[in-house]
Amino acid sequence: MLMSDGLLRVFWPNDLPRSTAPGVIVGWRNSELDLFVLSVLEDVDPRSVENALRAGILFRNSPHPISQIFSLCGRSAMHVLGSTNPPEPPTTFNPSHLSVTTSPSCKVPRIFCPPETNISVQIIMFDRPHPTRMQYMSLEPISLALADKRSTEERDEATADSIDAEEEMEKARSRKLVEKLKFHTVVRHVPSNKELALPVILNQINCAFEMGKLIEKNSKLIGTRPKRSMSVSERVVESATTLWDFFVLGVAYVFWQWLWPVITRCFVIGLVCHRAIAEIVLRILEWRARPDAAALKDISATAQQVDIRLQQFCYWPIQYMKLRQRKDNWESITTSHPDYIRFYNSLWLVANDVIIGIALGSYIIDNAHWVAYQINHIISGWTVQGLQRTISWLMGWPAGLKLNNELAAFLGDLFLWVIEHWAAFLNHFPLFALMLRVKDSRRLPGGIHFELREEYDKSAPSNDKVISYIYLDSIPLPLRAMFDQYFQLAHRLRKHYLSPSVILCLVTGRFVPPIHRRNLYSMQYSMLPARRAGMMEVWTQLTEKRSSGGSSGANSVLVGNGGVMMGNGGIKVPSGFGTGGSRRR
Repeated sequence: MLMSDGLLRVFWPNDLPRSTAPGVIVGWRNSELDLFVLSVLEDVDPRSVENALRAGILFRNSPHPISQIFSLCGRSAMHVLGSTNPPEPPTTFNPSHLSVTTSPSCKVPRIFCPPETNISVQIIMFDRPHPTRMQYMSLEPISLALADKRSTEERDEATADSIDAEEEMEKARSRKLVEKLKFHTVVRHVPSNKELALPVILNQINCAFEMGKLIEKNSKLIGTRPKRSMSVSERVVESATTLWDFFVLGVAYVFWQWLWPVITRCFVIGLVCHRAIAEIVLRILEWRARPDAAALKDISATAQQVDIRLQQFCYWPIQYMKLRQRKDNWESITTSHPDYIRFYNSLWLVANDVIIGIALGSYIIDNAHWVAYQINHIISGWTVQGLQRTISWLMGWPAGLKLNNELAAFLGDLFLWVIEHWAAFLNHFPLFALMLRVKDSRRLPGGIHFELREEYDKSAPSNDKVISYIYLDSIPLPLRAMFDQYFQLAHRLRKHYLSPSVILCLVTGRFVPPIHRRNLYSMQYSMLPARRAGMMEVWTQLTEKRSSGGSSGANSVLVGNGGVMMGNGGIKVPSGFGTGGSRRR
């Protein structure tokens, strides 16, 4: 338990009911004065709720082992934190059982805390992230690139190696400088226990939606009355329904047990055959006559594009299997969200290439003569006649400026370089990530921020202690982080073309060496793993049987007399959690 520091901090979801009916507050107790509210159960007794929490009744029929949520949230049990709108007004302050007043006319709850307690009260309001929509909060911005990049693997491209090595050295030097600056601060702020608990609280916020819905669904099991026996007509209807359900179950069993395995195995065999063909083509593109010779993908831009698309195709099955594993776990666990964005971003880019290619090809075939005439007219007008007019205009002292042919040629080359520069930028466009940013910014978290707001309750007595209301919101991923590849590409271009050697070539009139294509296309490999998965690895992952998830699959815990203990011995929860026990009648 964390030590208290005279500050009562309560995390309260915005979407909890604000009725005047009495209720019981259920949530996590991070410390004596640090509480996290999950749900408010109305019209129930606090003792019954406490007994239901200990017996695991409120966690029945959980889709996955409840011990995973307890481990992620860093707590061993849930507690009754207090009551809302108690019938009898409280006379003393009890941190173990808060007294909270809510009403539809007031947006925020009001906690009973007399001034003589010398305890400050903070209520932090937040919107619960919706895990089904892949919303979550994070202290760090989401990473759209893989973490196992080429620094762990030797690459043959010497030019790309040198640039990547320089960038890594520069980042390491910046990190060392930041660490040194921390030792030279005049006043060092020692983080409090509540600040150190913030990462765990963010996990509790991400799990709040699922756990709240599970508790509210099982709250009907508290103190239920015996169910009456069915009448004769009800039994006849139930028998007919049962017979139809039995027929549907039989058809579903035949499909899933006999037909579906054959369909999936045929699909996997076809996918592996395509994977073998892609592997052969990739070996051809990467083949070198000598160790220091250039590969085909280093010579041809078309081969470079084919290499990128084939490597994406080889990585798709592995990405898909990772996303399928998300279905076998709680949706509040957010480790697979970056894989989801990377997977569908690459699919969208390839689909755009295919769709635009098919549409453009169909249009050209249907209007071949007109398209050929227009292309010839545009090309001749813009590339030959237009340039001739531009050069003639530059040579004719435009706007009173006396220019020469060399300067005109230089400006023409500069314009062409700018066009090629932006064309290279378009190859790194994060289409899917940008769409998510516009559609739902909470799916791309870039951090959190706290906002202090003034909330007034007209019904509260004037001599009550002032309560601070703080709103916790998620910061969307900034555009700077989304277009990080653009900035890296611009840094490489600026580092090359503004180098002393290139400036010397400009001054002396010598040929300016262009930046190597490998330094531009290497940025596109940031969405690909450092090591390409082999044929056997792909076959094994596609053909292995999925572990049956659900509440009965909690084989990672040890069952004892007093409860359930996880393998690391860190979390103890009552026995029967998530076992879907029989309902009390």
